[in-house]
Amino acid sequence: MSLNRLLLVAGALAGLVAAPARAQEPAAPEPASLTVLLEWFVNPDHAPLVIAEELGYFEEAGLDVSLIAPSDPSAPPRLLAAGQADMAIHYQTTLYLDHAAGLPLKRFGTLVETPLNMIMVRADGPVETLADLRGKRIGYSVSGFEEVMVSTMLASQGLEPDDIEFINVNFALSTSLLSGQVDAVAGAYRNFEMTQIRLAGGEGRGFFPEENGVPPYDELIYVTRDDLINDPRLPRFLDAVEKATLYLTNHPQEAWEAYASAYPDLDDELNRQAFTDTLPRLAKRPGALDTRRYERFGQFLEDAGLLDTAPAVGEIAVELR
Repeated sequence: MSLNRLLLVAGALAGLVAAPARAQEPAAPEPASLTVLLEWFVNPDHAPLVIAEELGYFEEAGLDVSLIAPSDPSAPPRLLAAGQADMAIHYQTTLYLDHAAGLPLKRFGTLVETPLNMIMVRADGPVETLADLRGKRIGYSVSGFEEVMVSTMLASQGLEPDDIEFINVNFALSTSLLSGQVDAVAGAYRNFEMTQIRLAGGEGRGFFPEENGVPPYDELIYVTRDDLINDPRLPRFLDAVEKATLYLTNHPQEAWEAYASAYPDLDDELNRQAFTDTLPRLAKRPGALDTRRYERFGQFLEDAGLLDTAPAVGEIAVELR
């Protein structure tokens, strides 16, 4: 063998020895599970969560998210506080009361950034203004904030709580109004019951709390326990939800089709209209915190007697960094 050929062979062998073995591709990490308690059955208010799941945004964020509807709508805050879930959908209006009751919960994001609650009457009935509610019966489903809301709205028209009769109709708001059991209902959602009563053959008229003495507030928020507030899954969750909300805003028809495909039992006229009516009310920056809004609303609840002292915002709400 010639000297040149020996040198070539030796060089090739040296290269083989020096060349590192091909590194094995690392296995993709398993998605981190995240259990979310809903405040009610799945409905268009939850569209960002459904779309984030259906379009793979949660998966991209490394999350395996489970949405759990409660059998008892009042239970999620207590179940979350007891460690039965990682986070929950909740109401800003109720968070203050849960904090006062000792539940270790904090808001870390917003789902629906405007009030949905309202007083609803029949459009063909005798109540054309809030002042016309004097001497009338008002149905409600949840005591506490709804009674304060109604009293505040009535006070804006010079009425007192004794000027009306409160009747607990549980959650049969539309049917109790249509049947004449009550003259008005509090707690009806403007993106749901207004359409529901129309589909049942009536027409509703709504009076909105934020236009009649009640400070604006976030209707639905994301909460977790104090000990999980720095959990790295939470900002990834918010990033996925934000991406889904922008998709909903930019592509409402495609988003509806994905939503209806995931929950075909909700593919009806009521939910289609509720879906459309909900889109403008979704928080486009779900992680942002309006501190002034929380201060103002806490003071409102204190002034109304629902709280002894309004908590500092940092005790009940944070903006994740």
